[in-house]
Amino acid sequence: MTPKRLILPLALACLVVGLFCVSVAVGYAPLDIGAAFDDLLSGRPSLSALVLAELRLPRAILGAAVGFSLGITGAALQGLMRNPLADPGVVGVSGAAALGAVIAFYFGFSSTFAMALPIGRLAGAAAATAVLLILAARGAGTVVLILAGVALSSLAGALTALALNLAPSPYAALELVFWLMGSLSDRSMVHVALALPFMTIGWALVLGTGSALDALTLGEEAAESLGFPLRRVRLRVIAGTAAAVGASVAVAGAIGFVGLVVPHLMRPLVGHRPGRLLLASGLAGAALTLGADIVVRLIPTRPELKLGVVTALIGAPFFLFLLIRLKGMER
Repeated sequence: MTPKRLILPLALACLVVGLFCVSVAVGYAPLDIGAAFDDLLSGRPSLSALVLAELRLPRAILGAAVGFSLGITGAALQGLMRNPLADPGVVGVSGAAALGAVIAFYFGFSSTFAMALPIGRLAGAAAATAVLLILAARGAGTVVLILAGVALSSLAGALTALALNLAPSPYAALELVFWLMGSLSDRSMVHVALALPFMTIGWALVLGTGSALDALTLGEEAAESLGFPLRRVRLRVIAGTAAAVGASVAVAGAIGFVGLVVPHLMRPLVGHRPGRLLLASGLAGAALTLGADIVVRLIPTRPELKLGVVTALIGAPFFLFLLIRLKGMER
């Protein structure tokens, strides 16, 4: 990567680091960050060190990791499908992960086992991933994978609605609805340890497809002639998206529009190159998610607004603007 091309990733990385520090510093109660870090590093037990280690740091780490996952996978799916409206939810993994959590909650596993919800989400994501990987391994094209993702999302949504309809009490249904909105509050290092390995694997798989996505802009036949096996590329993108997004939904719930909005904001800055867009979108997604989570904590509402609500309020108007612009370009 030439020095000129490093400017944007470095600037975005600095922005992410700055927002990460702000995220650690912001909370509902004042905290001496310097003293808390001193106590934490020296092993001295204190309330400030406990708050930092068990609340502030996990929330900031997950905010950056979830945002990076959504941003990079959104860019990869848009490049693979050559469709500017594609986002991580299109492959059905998000809906299936949400369904896994709903099942764990509905059958009472979450009341007997603290990590039942995130494990249920990972199980739902794994089931959807298995279906998509089987289709991709058998040579299914991009259109078939999109339709399979839509079918999985529809089925997961219908079963989730059924669980809500049959919930034993309105309070149980309300708790499910709140979880489905997405949030990073009350997360711990256990959640970080559960999700980060899957996210890292997903990032590595997706980042390795950059050259192939660049070639795909010339068409599938041209990409094949340049030596990029599309079946393997689809497998890597789908598997990477499923691992990263499934782990994100497992620990944070459904946070929409980040994977749709961020690639569009970054695309003009990277010369519309899908390969260069991956890292830029990941870093910008991390910055957007951290920023939205900071806003959530600064808004004086109790209980706090859900992170998924804030990202939807940002993303939905942008999505409508995008549709209007695309409609204008078709005329």
